[in-house]
Amino acid sequence: MAASFIQERFAQRIGGRNYGQSTAIYKFERIKRAKRAAMAAQPGRRLIDLGVGEPDEMAFPEVVAKLCEEAAKPENRGYADNGDDVLKEAAARYLERVFGVPGIDPQKEVIHSIGSKAALSILPAALIDPGDVVLMTAPGYPVFGTHARYYGGEVYNLLLRPENGFLPDLDSVPPEILARAKVLVLNYPNNPTGASATPEFYAHVVEFALRHRLVVISDAAYAALVYEGRPLSFLATPGAKEVGVELHSVSKAFNMTGWRCGFVAGNELLVRAYGDVKDNTDSGQFLAIQHAAAYCFDHPELTERIAAKYSRRMDLLVRVLREAGFDARKPAGSFFLYVPAPRAAITRSAKHIRFANAEEAAQWLIMDKLISTVPWDDAGPYLRFSVTFQAPTPEAEVEIMQELADRLSEVRFEF
Repeated sequence: MAASFIQERFAQRIGGRNYGQSTAIYKFERIKRAKRAAMAAQPGRRLIDLGVGEPDEMAFPEVVAKLCEEAAKPENRGYADNGDDVLKEAAARYLERVFGVPGIDPQKEVIHSIGSKAALSILPAALIDPGDVVLMTAPGYPVFGTHARYYGGEVYNLLLRPENGFLPDLDSVPPEILARAKVLVLNYPNNPTGASATPEFYAHVVEFALRHRLVVISDAAYAALVYEGRPLSFLATPGAKEVGVELHSVSKAFNMTGWRCGFVAGNELLVRAYGDVKDNTDSGQFLAIQHAAAYCFDHPELTERIAAKYSRRMDLLVRVLREAGFDARKPAGSFFLYVPAPRAAITRSAKHIRFANAEEAAQWLIMDKLISTVPWDDAGPYLRFSVTFQAPTPEAEVEIMQELADRLSEVRFEF
């Protein structure tokens, strides 16, 4: 493409005049390229894709039927703007029934979102000014931080480490950072670690937020996907509504990633501010999709069926990885398993392959074993495995895990 004045007109937030000139490749793009190269080099061999971060099945038939029913109604055809009462009221019922959060006012304390990602990209516009600091976990989902930087804000990373149960050490934040901090972003059950929060941790979060005048954004995309006991919501914590909001979605909990629907709930003023910015950002999700999402929120037993499948698969995966030498421990929820990456692999021919980081380990697993994972080197070298691999039956799950075990047994790992 010929150079033009356009190259001089890009905003600094995306690189300014250097936009498009970088040769750096995004991590997930590197994984995609490696998968294509590995499959081309080993035609006919199955790729065991344990890196996928979305459900492997379609939405339930009754939910699709509900969408069709609602899509046929003329009153649902127009702009949804900030939504109607159907999803709001279902969201309030959902929070109370599933998470034990009473007293959510559907008119003032709930508003729909076009998925959690959209909410995380809109909320910074309501909160961040130049120089403000956002406290975010690392590793973690970066969207809120990306948009905070767009508005001149800064991100301070709270490293997630195993000795703290992959919960952030809030008390480690330096005073000079806290003096400028405005927002704390959390995500539990966590992507990528699979770790879960506790009532005690959330109680500390509320106290910490009140003491330092912080807004809390709880990204609860995986909150309902737990293997035992009742799911935990930040909003169930006394005082939580005084300091923050929580984001819920049908994407992971109901196999509806492409539908793009969820809700923001909690502090009335924050919900209103989100709605004001959202009103100038989008025209709302199609009401038929909102109403189908509302059906899901009134049928949480659908999520229970999904979680049971993930739990079954997680048991298989943990056993296979432990037999291969990985320090794999079943998480309490989500569909992710986060394990320390190997430092080296020794083949049967005594070839010693060293890995400088998780990125190199993941690339080797793809290229040599056709096993796809996601590397994380933010707080030490780790690999993220996902149990959303393609398998139509429990028998197929066992078959795939046996094949995984066979491939891993071909080498000995050093950690």
